[in-house]
Amino acid sequence: MRKDLLREQTSQKNFMAHQTMASEGGAPQLTGNSDWRLLTPTSEANQRFVSQINDVFIMIKNANTVISRIDDIEWSAENDRNKILAEALWHRSYWYYRLVGSYGDLPFVGEEVRGAKLDFMTHSRWAILEKLEKDMEWAVEWMTDSAPPGAPAKGAGNHLLVKIHLANLHWDKAIAAATKVIQGPYKLMTERFGQDKNDASRNVIWDLHRPHNKNLPENTETILAFVDRYEAPQGAKTDGLYTQRVYAPAWYWSGYAQDREGKPGFIESGPMFDTLGRGNPDCVISDWLSYDVWKESNHDWRTTPDLRRANINWIDRHEYLYNNPASVQYGQPFDPNNLAIPEDHWMNIWPMPIYKTFQPNHPDQKTPPYGGNGDWYIFRLAETYLLRAEAHYWKGNLSEAAADINVVRGRAKANPVAAGDITIDFIFDERARELFIEEPRQNELNRVSYIMAKLGIKGYNPATLHQKNYFYDRIIKLNPIYTRPIVYRTFHIEPYHFQWPVDDNIINSNTLGRINQNLGYVG
Repeated sequence: MRKDLLREQTSQKNFMAHQTMASEGGAPQLTGNSDWRLLTPTSEANQRFVSQINDVFIMIKNANTVISRIDDIEWSAENDRNKILAEALWHRSYWYYRLVGSYGDLPFVGEEVRGAKLDFMTHSRWAILEKLEKDMEWAVEWMTDSAPPGAPAKGAGNHLLVKIHLANLHWDKAIAAATKVIQGPYKLMTERFGQDKNDASRNVIWDLHRPHNKNLPENTETILAFVDRYEAPQGAKTDGLYTQRVYAPAWYWSGYAQDREGKPGFIESGPMFDTLGRGNPDCVISDWLSYDVWKESNHDWRTTPDLRRANINWIDRHEYLYNNPASVQYGQPFDPNNLAIPEDHWMNIWPMPIYKTFQPNHPDQKTPPYGGNGDWYIFRLAETYLLRAEAHYWKGNLSEAAADINVVRGRAKANPVAAGDITIDFIFDERARELFIEEPRQNELNRVSYIMAKLGIKGYNPATLHQKNYFYDRIIKLNPIYTRPIVYRTFHIEPYHFQWPVDDNIINSNTLGRINQNLGYVG
């Protein structure tokens, strides 16, 4: 079950990449386009939005095996039994929270299935979330205060419970669970630490995201991070984090990275290649994430004091330097006028937050720089503060919400915000600044879409969520990928894409029961 967590952010078609693609911060490349209408219950459209549901149900099966067989053992101490059961319930709850965020209503499988079963029935996401809340309220009482790297401790239990409480509109419970995490033993990292702490050109934000710093004992911000090391045995490691493959543009492709003579300006070697990596990309990063979200208090991305957008932590468009020694523009900044379609340059070259994406290969690793093996956060304390801020916001406690947000902003040297600044949009802006490619972004936007519909905010309604929702309205407002004119691709998204289609194979093979397809999709 612990190993299953590596699927979130390792190898190319990883789950967290899909979360970023379905947000204001990025877009997917679906068969060469970003037209979400290509995503159907029977078509992967060159991605894994559909079939990953099967992978997650296998992970739930793994947890259910432990849960169902827990009393097949004669335990010498009930405490031992309950600790193991509690962790299994955590894993099942974690993956079901992710599933309902991506797909909505689904069957709830609460026990090990030991034979053929063709009569699954759909449960509402509300019923599933209520069950997860009960399970986790029991589990956190038995989870251990500390755990080895890669294993969830009580803090991870309460952190997950905060998200579930928010999804269930239980604001006071969410605040209480978050407070338990914040009160210890965790603490935000505010001083330099780890492998590069003596490099004066870097900062604590850089340190926080170095792969081998995430599970260091001195990193008190880590609530849970998976472990993935190149030197591990073959069956215990992955192909790598692939952050440089998934999120970096294919800047080195000769087709559009030419110099003014029409010759290759970039080549697949040298410092640029080592740092940016051999980008594919699966996820096109939007200018909103790169530029617009940093416009605050008379600052923009160039002048912000926010360390999360510090120049040392990013490579911007003007810092892509032609690295082909044979080019007449060698060492000069990338020139969009050299492209076949200059006006589309922003879809070919975009800024890279290398403080998160730069994950170098192990010295013995001979593969191209896709993003090597390294540990990765599942939960860290900065998000706990932002989750508690959201719970305070829904309660109308704007001063308390601002105070929590300012703890996170203070570490980043960003200007503090006032109670009057706090809206749900601001909270999600702050989540983007802090948690880019760490959080399951689509899941959290989906969660808020249901909350706002349940509360009747801005005319949202549970019965018509597939036609009008916060997820879609926010993306269309902020993500320029879907609104700018683009010559060579089709970019399109509809409100019903706030959640993804259920695989038709699951629906059609379930001949004695009923599994519903999400509204808006065929079936």
